[in-house]
Amino acid sequence: MNAVLPNRTINQLDHSGKIKAQHLNRKAIIYIRQSTLQQVQRHQESTRLQYGLVDKAILLGWPRCDIEVIDDDLGCSGSTMAGRQGFQRLVAEVGLDHVGLVLGLEMSRLSRSSRDWYQLLEVCAIFSTLIGDMDGC
Repeated sequence: MNAVLPNRTINQLDHSGKIKAQHLNRKAIIYIRQSTLQQVQRHQESTRLQYGLVDKAILLGWPRCDIEVIDDDLGCSGSTMAGRQGFQRLVAEVGLDHVGLVLGLEMSRLSRSSRDWYQLLEVCAIFSTLIGDMDGC
């Protein structure tokens, strides 16, 4: 049975039970990135799959109006956060407690810098923000 909240649904697709009302009452962010412009041009399937994560967020209970796609970093290297405006915006939005879920295609490849990745993990932990990919939260 689905619990209904104002404009939110706790969905049966969350088999882990991790998605709570506190998450659904904030937005979901889909973070899209490929390292080089050449990858963006030649690996369009990856880009399509990443944009398709919007549908996963909807299935998990977020209305489309509360799903934000950050694709500013398409074609930007993940070696550092510097120069990646989208990643910086993602971390800032989580730190402002605006985000209930961050979705990416392969979260382990979100950043090649362990420092940046751990910064995001820490901010997500502080603000109880879920991190998910195609396999789950």
